[in-house]
Amino acid sequence: MRLATIDLGTNTVRLLVVESAPPVQWRSIVEDQRVTRLGAGLMASGRLSEVPMARTTAVVAEYVRRATDAGATAVRIVATSAVREAANGRDFVEAIERATGHIVEVVSGEDEARLTIRGIVAGLGVPDETILAFDIGGGSTEYILARSGRVDVAVSLKLGVVPLSERYPFPGRVDIARAGAMHSDIRDCLSRELPLSLRTSGAQHLVGTAGTVTTLAALDLELATYDAARVQGHRLSRAAITKLRERLWALTESERAALPCLEPGRADLIVPGVAIVLASLDATRTESVIVSDWGLREGIMADTIERLR
Repeated sequence: MRLATIDLGTNTVRLLVVESAPPVQWRSIVEDQRVTRLGAGLMASGRLSEVPMARTTAVVAEYVRRATDAGATAVRIVATSAVREAANGRDFVEAIERATGHIVEVVSGEDEARLTIRGIVAGLGVPDETILAFDIGGGSTEYILARSGRVDVAVSLKLGVVPLSERYPFPGRVDIARAGAMHSDIRDCLSRELPLSLRTSGAQHLVGTAGTVTTLAALDLELATYDAARVQGHRLSRAAITKLRERLWALTESERAALPCLEPGRADLIVPGVAIVLASLDATRTESVIVSDWGLREGIMADTIERLR
């Protein structure tokens, strides 16, 4: 049986098509992702803008066609923070459903956290350990404490790289004073909103998932092309992240865009993304982060397979 999931995020749309055949969890057939910046301008207007909606609808429709062409008998589309927060999110969902013929699920922050940790545990193979994870998204960042694969505490903060990049643009080399103000805002947000139980969890591992941390891992590994197998499980020390930050700060946005493994549309987002990573290390009193290439997209797939079984 072939199944497809589409993770419709604030910044990125991700496709996964698999062959599900017990006892193996699944075998990947198609994997793809594209930055569509659905949440551009959302912070200022409270609404999804026409051009990002059209761009994202076209990508989702393309992914549904590719999934069908690959033999998928079921396609599950899951939308996250931008859609659930926008005043016109429901209208956008209906437009996607008309364009694709498939239902769009808009998940809560709590369900997003649950699905994310499910993907992380499946990918890293640590079902019995206590894990503190964070997922830096376009419109929000989720922090999840899981014990034996089950969510103990989860929080979804309105701390996303898209609104941060709009508030603190760095088209040239990074201005240190403005970067300092951005770091201060992020730290203040975590100080106010990150629960004490997450700050002092005593988790064996701090795990990061999604585009910022996987890009940092690829840069740290000096990969010429992205290699998920090498990124998966890579440990980024605070020193390595700080070194990468200094490297990125010294580049203009166009120079950052030319770096290997920095996907199109992420050159302006990587700067606030790194700031969130370092602030997360500070808030949780940890010195390194384990990178998970698997996250929400894979968690949706694991959940879908379980439902069908």
